[in-house]
Amino acid sequence: MDQLTSPALRSGYMPKTRLAVSLMFLMNGFVTGSWAPKIPEFKEKLGIGESVLGLLILCFGIGSLVLMPIAGGFIARLGSQKVVKVTAVALSPLLLLLTLVPNVWVAVVAMFILGGFVGAMDVAMNANAVEVEKTMRRAIMSSCHAYWSLGGLLGSAAGGLLMANFGVLPHAIFATIVCFSLVAIAWPMMLHDQPHPDTAKQKLRLPLTPLPWLIGLVALFSMVPEGSVLDWGALYLRNELGASVALSGFGFAAFSATMAIMRFAGDHVRDRFGAVKTLRVCTVTALVGLVLSGLAPTAPLAILGFALAGIGISNMVPIAFSAAGNMPGLAPGIGLSVATTMGYSGMLFAPSLIGFIGEHTGFAIIFACIPILFIVVLILSHHAVHADHRGGH
Repeated sequence: MDQLTSPALRSGYMPKTRLAVSLMFLMNGFVTGSWAPKIPEFKEKLGIGESVLGLLILCFGIGSLVLMPIAGGFIARLGSQKVVKVTAVALSPLLLLLTLVPNVWVAVVAMFILGGFVGAMDVAMNANAVEVEKTMRRAIMSSCHAYWSLGGLLGSAAGGLLMANFGVLPHAIFATIVCFSLVAIAWPMMLHDQPHPDTAKQKLRLPLTPLPWLIGLVALFSMVPEGSVLDWGALYLRNELGASVALSGFGFAAFSATMAIMRFAGDHVRDRFGAVKTLRVCTVTALVGLVLSGLAPTAPLAILGFALAGIGISNMVPIAFSAAGNMPGLAPGIGLSVATTMGYSGMLFAPSLIGFIGEHTGFAIIFACIPILFIVVLILSHHAVHADHRGGH
């Protein structure tokens, strides 16, 4: 660690390593955002209905959950840098592959692979961000996640425009070129971290101690509400509060805008007040926001609630991931694989269950009750102290 934490590296080389890992978050978000506008064309090309499309999207989620723990094991054995590079290179051409699939059966495999490498790269780049935090002795995780959000925004916005004006295949080629370009820029600057020989013997086994699972629970209960707002917020505003089509879109816009802004500011807040206090304030803010949305009598008040929820939720997951990557006696890849797998499983699978319940009860009661999960986060918030243990502090 002396080599990694030398003053020369901190003052000169470290900003490059931070830029490199930020570009990897940007690229991963760009792939995810670029996929979203392709979904209608993908469905039409394969001649499938909503149910089959839902199963294909489920394959994406299963691929993520399968490869995330495997990536954690390889990070412990090889270091995060190598795993980031391999997964980023493998992920770059997959949108092009999806564009060229000839039938549903090939699409099943392609969706599993896409989800798998998106998830595996997610674990690796979060582990690399943890290592950069250690060498810089300051928080960067929130801004890294802000770059992911920015990549998703750029990917979805550019994807719609390019497909409308140039077609599906040119868009896929463009996205592939962008991904490889970002990898090429980041490649020489990426932080080279050492494997963890004391934990490499864990290989692909999951940790037996309760701490990583408790932090994973924080990530899970932070991401379930996020997925619920993203998937069902607009429908709630439209169907239950009588919002227009244009106004119902503002719920998602307000939520995502405040989340992105606060993620860029979150590192400074956490460095000043500490991870535990920041997590608690964020959790209470998110709780108040979602309760306000669920009980709101009008759409504008519900949108204000979603904006407050975005402020709160923005830094809950980055803090959980930093804590997962800094647990004593556990390699960052192992702890992060647990937190990311549990967190993303909530974002991938809980909204579908919530949609089924909401069909029978309405979404107002759901948005008012989901904040119960935040009470569990508050109870476990003292474990966020590990997010502040960077570089031996």
